[in-house]
Amino acid sequence: LDRSFQPSDSALMVPRTDDGRVLFMIPWHDKVLVGTTDTEMPSPCEEPRALDEEIDFILANVNRYLAREAQRSDVLSVFAGLRPLVQADPGAETKTISREHAVLVSASGLVTIVGGKWTTYRKMAQDTVDDALAVAGLGARPCPTEALPIHGWMERHHPEFPTLPALQPYGADHAEVRAIEARSPLHAELLHPRLPYRIAHVVYAARNEMARTLEDVLARRTRSLLLDARASIEAAPRTVEILAAELGRSAEWRSAQLHDYEELAHGYLVR
Repeated sequence: LDRSFQPSDSALMVPRTDDGRVLFMIPWHDKVLVGTTDTEMPSPCEEPRALDEEIDFILANVNRYLAREAQRSDVLSVFAGLRPLVQADPGAETKTISREHAVLVSASGLVTIVGGKWTTYRKMAQDTVDDALAVAGLGARPCPTEALPIHGWMERHHPEFPTLPALQPYGADHAEVRAIEARSPLHAELLHPRLPYRIAHVVYAARNEMARTLEDVLARRTRSLLLDARASIEAAPRTVEILAAELGRSAEWRSAQLHDYEELAHGYLVR
């Protein structure tokens, strides 16, 4: 949703909604992210979609706390994902199943990790490697990743930390994006009036972040698809021209990329 629906810099958490689940309202990239739902799915799919009833459920619950009431037409983008859960009790409801991971060692010595979530990936890796070391008889070793900075790490109070939200995810690499932007007035132009990204972000993604498709740029290297799906569709023709020029691609490639991206992005619109 637009940030005006929850203009506070603080995130809100509702510990218990109508069906007993947790609800979040989180400031994110000058928008507000609201969710989530928990619907059991019979099988995995490559591109999961939010159900109409899930969208209605979220809006009905968050409207009790937002600065003004949000309608379906106010939703800028809606997205869903699938979470694998470790289910000890086959009859348990998904909302009651633990989100923790489990490491299993088979009789043959195969180490398998199941469950878990993105926010605990380092702990998941540590537990898996610790068990693998034990199985292989290599001896225990301390895990250094808790204090290991990720690429681009930069202290927020650093005097050169970028003030623009669109540059902050780049951390220490933001100067390279700014350098591309400074080389040409074209690179300094916004991709779209409703998106915070500039052409320089596309060029940087192609040159430094292995972006090879339009979806790479608009859904992953930037968060355009998640911030405003319709704006990302409108920005797609210009973006694919820039990407094609950087990668040396043909008109046929550009046309195919546009078709595939628009097909994907329309699934993020609320009707």
